[in-house]
Amino acid sequence: MNKVMIKATGPFERIVHWCLAISCLILCASGMVMMYHSLQGFGTLVGGMAAVKTIHNYSGVFFAVSLFLALLVWWKEAGMFSSPEDWQWFKVAGGYLWKVDQMPEIGKYNPGQKLFFLTIVIFGTGMVVSGFFMWFPLGYEPGLIRFMYVLHALGFVIIFAFFWVHLYLVTLGAPGSASAMFTGWVSKGWARTQHPKWLREMEEKGTLVVYGKKGQSGRHC
Repeated sequence: MNKVMIKATGPFERIVHWCLAISCLILCASGMVMMYHSLQGFGTLVGGMAAVKTIHNYSGVFFAVSLFLALLVWWKEAGMFSSPEDWQWFKVAGGYLWKVDQMPEIGKYNPGQKLFFLTIVIFGTGMVVSGFFMWFPLGYEPGLIRFMYVLHALGFVIIFAFFWVHLYLVTLGAPGSASAMFTGWVSKGWARTQHPKWLREMEEKGTLVVYGKKGQSGRHC
């Protein structure tokens, strides 16, 4: 490894991220197969539409558990916006749409990531609650169940749209960030550019873990 890398995420954080992502993708795919007649042919791949519904329901349980763990892991750092740096970041669109000479001082998660996290939390919770009523509708007013279907569809539209934005930002929008969730390491240069406040705080606290030179792996700075 030639670059100087710094530790950005731990194993548990990455496991929670991928559990949430995979369950979300399975839910979106199986939900679309159930929603659109033109896609129901894909149901034969897993044994028919009854199997698709079973996969969807139990993936929802997996998603609910993953969402709860995500709240425990990220709420403190990504659950609230910081002033004034986060609002300054929004004013320059994070530097994604035009060249910005001096980016605002951003912590470990930029406001775009925080917005995506809060969207998943709010609409994901709505999906879990509405999904429960749709799974067990007996004993509830028909009007309530119909409202839950609308809420479920709205949650799907919002989360699915944000998923593509998230995918763009971690690949083309901010190259170098995806490695945080694959290996747990990011380059120090990338952190200095994208999240200077987070890097400076780790250096000041002595919690920065650096890797990149032979014989100097995993040292604290």
